[in-house]
Order: sequence, then structure tokens, then C-alpha cells
Amino acid sequence: MSRAHVELLTRAGCSICQQVYGRLAELAAELEFDLSATDVDAAAAAGDTALRAEFGDRLPVVLLDGREHSYWDVDIARLRADLAER
Repeated sequence: MSRAHVELLTRAGCSICQQVYGRLAELAAELEFDLSATDVDAAAAAGDTALRAEFGDRLPVVLLDGREHSYWDVDIARLRADLAER
């Protein structure tokens, strides 16, 4: 089975986004998932407006394997449980 992928949807200047990314980076080492971040405004400027349209009003958003997992913060207990079930 491949490693889980966690993506954080964010935007420049979002201090909460930076805090959430830090928590996720710590968890990535412990729980062995791949982590990336996507700036929804930069993606929209590059032509992909879908992420900003869907998630832009509640950033940061945590996606687990491409599906919304939590927003505004990391639901650590739920993330642990969902990764264990993979």
C-alpha cells in the first residue's frame, strides 16, 4: 500500500495556516505520511480556480488523499484513526 498523502490548502500571510503546517510536519514524521501545501490563490492565478472556489472561505483545509479531512485546525485524533484504517 502506498503512503497516505496529506495536503494543506493555504494562502500567503495566513498565520494559522503556518501553525497547522508545523503540526502536520511533526505528525508526518511520526505517522509516515507525505505532506504538501498548496496556496489556493497561487493555484487560481495559474488557472486552477476550483480549490479557491471550494475551500477559500475556510482555510486552512487539510486534505487526506485528496478528500477534505478537517479545516481551521488539525483533528489529530481523527487523523491518527483514519491513517490507522488505511
